[in-house]
Amino acid sequence: MKRYYARAIAIVLLLSALGAAQDVASFEKRISVKKLSNGLTVLICARPEAPVFSFFTLVDAGSSQDPLGETGLAHMFEHMAFKGTDTIGTTNYPAEKIALARVEEAYAAYIAERDKRVDREEAKLKQLEKTWKDDIAAADKFAVPNQFGKIVEQNGGQDLNAFTDYDETAYHYSLPANRLELWAYLESERFLHPVLRQFYKERSVVIEERRMRTDSNPIGRLLEQFNAEAFEANEYHRPTVGWMSDLNSFSATDAMKFFDEYYVAANMVVAIAGDVKASEALSIIEKYFGRLPASRKPDETTTMEPPQNSERRVELQEQTQPFYLEGYHRPDYLSKDDAVYDAITDLMSDGRTSRLYRALVRDKKIASFSAGFSGLPGIKYPHLFAFYAFPLPGHTTKEVADAIHVEIERLKKEDISDDELKMIKTRAKANLIRGLADNEGLATELATYQTRYGDWRELFRSIDRIDQVTKADIRRVANATFNDTNRTVGVIETLSRAPHSDQSDSREQSPPASSADQGGVR
Repeated sequence: MKRYYARAIAIVLLLSALGAAQDVASFEKRISVKKLSNGLTVLICARPEAPVFSFFTLVDAGSSQDPLGETGLAHMFEHMAFKGTDTIGTTNYPAEKIALARVEEAYAAYIAERDKRVDREEAKLKQLEKTWKDDIAAADKFAVPNQFGKIVEQNGGQDLNAFTDYDETAYHYSLPANRLELWAYLESERFLHPVLRQFYKERSVVIEERRMRTDSNPIGRLLEQFNAEAFEANEYHRPTVGWMSDLNSFSATDAMKFFDEYYVAANMVVAIAGDVKASEALSIIEKYFGRLPASRKPDETTTMEPPQNSERRVELQEQTQPFYLEGYHRPDYLSKDDAVYDAITDLMSDGRTSRLYRALVRDKKIASFSAGFSGLPGIKYPHLFAFYAFPLPGHTTKEVADAIHVEIERLKKEDISDDELKMIKTRAKANLIRGLADNEGLATELATYQTRYGDWRELFRSIDRIDQVTKADIRRVANATFNDTNRTVGVIETLSRAPHSDQSDSREQSPPASSADQGGVR
């Protein structure tokens, strides 16, 4: 208990020292927002502490927007955005363009024959496949691998990367302040003149990524099946990396169609934080990003998940440690109770003082780790609040499930303490400060809140909403959400190893993630 109050005092001191400089009024003096004539939104936050800047480009399209039969396309285009343009990554683009067109023609002919349900000619199929691969080899002769990334690195760039999740795709890196115009050129060019060179080679990389992260990973396999079971109608039931049959089928032409629909200026937000003056930067940004064609924001209509009326269950038998996961449907991030779910997440999962850690890890000693969180697998649409635990040797998934349910019932029947509620609100402020501590984190938050709410200030208003959460709110939301009929369960049970088996036993203890991919530069 002494450690609990010591931590509370430390957080309060941190807030008193930094809070005055981290409120919305102080940021309003430093942040400029402009929507360009083509619909692109730009945010600039002046932070001249060091002569560097970070940016975060958020495209409001993720795997939820993947076309039917082409799952994985959003993630695939993220990979391709590093392949260069008509001037970067090529030795002779006019000749390469012709060669790439031949690749697509050959691939279309190959797929048409491969996918015939009757009368497929195997000899013809082999010849078509050879022609396609020969055309790929011819086109590859013009490619200059990794030239985009090398230009960034040669100019002092750091942390060049990207990610795709269910709700969005994002690109980011940092550069010296005197490279702002170079950044504006590079970042706008790859969305103005993308060239999908070496597409099928990179598709093979994504296929291997799927095999590594999902097919060969017990928790990855469970999460994929868990999401498919929990979401029957909404696109959250499809994996971000894509189904294997789709990965072996979609083309560069398909990827370009996805780009043309979703990578439009009105569907993008760019945030910059660092040693950048808005008065100077905006003219540079307009010069380059203003070239992106204007187009309407894509239709976001999606199938809404119908209410769940019975518990669903997925169980895997694996030669690995056991794992328990359960999820409950909840509204999307625009719900009036979103802050209440955030408060429950903090109460149940934030550190060694959290209820689940104390109950399952410290007191009962039945789990190596246990937590609960919102945002599985995304937040844009109604999603899941999930709880999970890794049982210790000698203990079962049923034991940890029962212990989690005890804590859930306690949440539903008893008010939390005054101290717990106070710490939830204090930690929310501390977490905000930590998230804004560096340029990259600040740019990420600004772009995300501007995209999701249409106003970056909602980043600070979210703290106000948590401040307004009451004990009664927590009980009300817990009772409305954490019910048996609203629950999906995912379990990994340890499969007894056959005698003399030489298969290895995975001991991975990675918590479930709300997004399926966290890397862009391969």
